[in-house]
Amino acid sequence: MAAPLRAEAAIDLAEVWGRALPALDYLATMKEPYRSLWEGIYRNARAPEDSASMLPAGTALRIIMIAEDWCMDTNNTAPFLARFAEALPGVELRILLRDANPDVMSRYLTNGAKAIPVVIVMDDDFRELGHWGPRPAELQAWVKEHKDVVSKEERLLHTRKWYARDRGQTTLREVLAAAGF
Repeated sequence: MAAPLRAEAAIDLAEVWGRALPALDYLATMKEPYRSLWEGIYRNARAPEDSASMLPAGTALRIIMIAEDWCMDTNNTAPFLARFAEALPGVELRILLRDANPDVMSRYLTNGAKAIPVVIVMDDDFRELGHWGPRPAELQAWVKEHKDVVSKEERLLHTRKWYARDRGQTTLREVLAAAGF
């Protein structure tokens, strides 16, 4: 879970929403090889069959993901959030580039770091319901535990396998829980 918000970092989330790109527009801006990775995961991603029951009927949500195309965690979570948003009327996902939006990123630091992705969930009136990031708690705990024990390549391999097995389910559950659902 991300660190608490810092009081001095107030931002207008409606204005930030206007800066963010719809997920597929963001995809069009991505460089290779990251675009191909995202497209492959997106092509195979599915919203959970019980997506409609995950939110109260008629719930409208605006979701902003702070991301960059080179981020493996982003590329393994965004396609599943995109599919979830596509499956539910009233749920929208937009992507905001971290490095082009330091005002927003500075509000959502994780232990003082610009760790991404960060997912901000808002209601239809742009009130923040909660935020999540930068990766599922179980995976984050494993990465922290093994950071100095295994090579970077081994950590990346484990991370990719973890995401492939999980298929976005933990991320989606944790994002919704952070927003109070």
